[in-house]
Amino acid sequence: MRIFLSFLITLTAFTASAQEFKAGTAKVDITPQKPMPMWGYGARHDALSQGVIDPLFAKCVVFEAGDTKAAIVTMDIGRGPTDPMMEKIRKAVLEDAGVQFVMISGSHTHHGPVIELLDAPEKGQGKFQDCVDYAKALPDHIIAVIKEAAAKTQPAKIGWGSANIDMNRNRQQKSEPKARDTELSVVRVDALDGKPIAVMVNYQAHPTRLPAEDLRFSAEWPGHMMNTVEQALGAQCQFVQGAAGDMSIQSTDQTQTIDLFGAAVGREVLKVNETITTKVPDNPSIKGMDDVFTYKTRSQITSPASKMLLGAAFFPELANAFMDELKGDEIKPHLTCLLINGELYWVGVSGEYFCNHSNRLKERSRGVKVIFNGYCNGHHMYFPTIEAASEGGYGADAAVSWVPLGAGEEIMNKALLNLYKLQGKL
Repeated sequence: MRIFLSFLITLTAFTASAQEFKAGTAKVDITPQKPMPMWGYGARHDALSQGVIDPLFAKCVVFEAGDTKAAIVTMDIGRGPTDPMMEKIRKAVLEDAGVQFVMISGSHTHHGPVIELLDAPEKGQGKFQDCVDYAKALPDHIIAVIKEAAAKTQPAKIGWGSANIDMNRNRQQKSEPKARDTELSVVRVDALDGKPIAVMVNYQAHPTRLPAEDLRFSAEWPGHMMNTVEQALGAQCQFVQGAAGDMSIQSTDQTQTIDLFGAAVGREVLKVNETITTKVPDNPSIKGMDDVFTYKTRSQITSPASKMLLGAAFFPELANAFMDELKGDEIKPHLTCLLINGELYWVGVSGEYFCNHSNRLKERSRGVKVIFNGYCNGHHMYFPTIEAASEGGYGADAAVSWVPLGAGEEIMNKALLNLYKLQGKL
């Protein structure tokens, strides 16, 4: 099933307890200015966007301890950057801003732009040149926002809290009880005077309240959640999508629209915020590890028949461009782990993980606060649990789950090993 573990990049910063913990924020508008294909719903095919409901942003927090910096970027688009984008971003922010670790994720809104198209024949060039140009410019926007946040770091305090909220549902599981991760986690960063700098919200639910027929760009319900929090606290709010592969929203008669649902989640965030006490870390530190795995795909995704089916399900240029991320039916998922101040464990994965992956990692992490960050540093489709794959259904079948069975469990085991290695216990 698994071919081999390709390589491990380990960048671990062991830091002295006397150093300061710092944080800085920045954001940039990444709303497309021209009509282009939209990401997420195959039924749209190559229909071009028709305006904007609300703007799309990339927002960044840079954490700093001693000589080590880590950037956490969230974007109001469907997925994390492509591998070539990530390579360009990592190189630039390391050289220009001294940022060693980056975690860049999409909220998974299905009302953002396609970012996979390439400046090459039959992959977007010419016919969808505006979309190609947008994708070429996106890494520069991300680089700029990371550099700005890194330049603005200041001594800071940090704290977090969580609550379980009944606002998502399992859309795949047939057996009962259905698995869910209902934890809403909130991380707040304050200046030393107590003024909030950043609020980072982690929950798991597809931003798919708007219908596919609506061709306007939108940050969807997470955008309204962030607006609610920012208006109340005056601090930058970021949405960190969790293990939402099998998690849809669960709305009521009072939360049927993106603004009502987002505002309702925002009010829950504000409740959790009231329980948070921030503090200057006792032992400021940032430690991290990056892993890349190599698997043979579960089916022959790059075969002519599969490419034709993918092209029909979406559109040919997107299928052709997406095949560039697969070489000879190999798929290379990413895992990025950050241990912040020895207490906050940020785990980024490059796909749509089912919720029991995050549930089990949290259970096994023994008291360390885990933020599970899906759609991060790439996008390698669905990662169902083994038992979910046995039941089948969308997200669990080979048509959209390209990794071999058990890949998600293996990557989660590595995330757990990384935690204990970063703690110095292994």
